[in-house]
Amino acid sequence: MENCIFCKIVAGEIPSPRLYEDDKMIVIRDIEPKAKLHYLCIPKTHFALLSEMNDVRAEIVKHCFQVIPTLEKQLGLEEGYRVIINQGENGGQTVHHLHIHLLGGEKLADF
Repeated sequence: MENCIFCKIVAGEIPSPRLYEDDKMIVIRDIEPKAKLHYLCIPKTHFALLSEMNDVRAEIVKHCFQVIPTLEKQLGLEEGYRVIINQGENGGQTVHHLHIHLLGGEKLADF
C-alpha cells in the first residue's frame, strides 16, 4: 500500500531497526510502548484485518505465531508476554496493516 507506514518500514523506506527478519515478517520495537518491552511483529504482506484472511495470508499469520515463541529469549520475554492484534477503529487499530503486539518485561495488568 502506497501510504502504509508499515509497508514503508518493510521496504526500508523508513528506517527501523529489525530485531528479527525473514521472508514473511519483521519484528521491531513499538515507538509508543505500552509496556517495558513492546514489539511489533509485522507481516511483509499488506492486509489490514483478519476478515481479509485467505489461505496465503493465513499461512503468513501462522508463520508469525510459530516464530514468535522462538524469539522469547532474544527479546527478553522468557517470563511471559501478552499477544494482541487490534482490529478496526473501535479495537484500537491505528495502522491498517495487520500486526501483532508483543508486550512483556514486567507484570502486566489484568484487563
